[in-house]
Amino acid sequence: MEFQQHHRHNHRHRQRHLHSHLFPPQSVATPSTFPESIVMDSNPKPSTSPAPNPNPSKAPPSKEQNHRDLLNHVEAYLAKRDGVDKLLKISRYATKLILASSLLQSSNNPTLYHRLKSFESSVGVSRKAFRLGKFVQDLNALRASHPHSNRHLLFSLLAYGGEGFYYFVEQFVWLAKSGLIDPKHARTFQKVSAWAELVGYFGSVALKLADLNTISEEEKCLGSSVEITSLRGVGCVEEESRLRKLIEKKTMKRLSVVQDLADAVMALDDILDGNGPFSKPVFMASAGLLSALISTHKNWVSC
Repeated sequence: MEFQQHHRHNHRHRQRHLHSHLFPPQSVATPSTFPESIVMDSNPKPSTSPAPNPNPSKAPPSKEQNHRDLLNHVEAYLAKRDGVDKLLKISRYATKLILASSLLQSSNNPTLYHRLKSFESSVGVSRKAFRLGKFVQDLNALRASHPHSNRHLLFSLLAYGGEGFYYFVEQFVWLAKSGLIDPKHARTFQKVSAWAELVGYFGSVALKLADLNTISEEEKCLGSSVEITSLRGVGCVEEESRLRKLIEKKTMKRLSVVQDLADAVMALDDILDGNGPFSKPVFMASAGLLSALISTHKNWVSC
């Protein structure tokens, strides 16, 4: 009986497919014909082998990958104009600090002293070349600003306008020191640019202090919310992430204020022709190096 049903099934199958005559009918395999090892047990026993991990942890990156990522970061940093400029700034003020300190005296090694002096002067001129057209950046920042009060508008004009005018005049300082313009005008250009730089830093510090107050208020409110939520035993991963970002932003803003203050001190020293009460070579070189390190860190993090 079973063989007849199977024969009729094969006959219908041959009628549906025109070329099935090439393949002779085969007998149906019953469970008894399968190997005993592959017959499914009706009451399977629980497997003692551990279940595969659906989310296997990724292997830690190799040293080559970390090295390659670092090189990509360095490439992105050096591709920015500010990145190269700040490296030159570190080189210049580190050299000025060596020359101003007791580490190197002109009487002990005059050749090395004059080489470092020439290097510091050349780097200073080279940095001015990186400021060509940089005033456009401040113009765009001023256009993109949205002051919410008259005071904020005034500080924005002082910050972006002062810095933009400083970068604009610095182009003529570079041309004068390069010899294209009469060098006798270089001192006048430097004085004007120093005043514009000082005004720009005043506005910039005022804006950043206002931003710090806003960030502190947000941090206080968010911290209270996280504390209340944690006391209730409810997860607050998103709020904690936002709080960490606010703290990082606050730290970077404080560093930026320190940088502006250090640069403002050097601008004031240029206005006073190095005759101020704080116009000590070691102090001014240290202020310049501190500003360079902070700005380098900011550019490194942002790229």
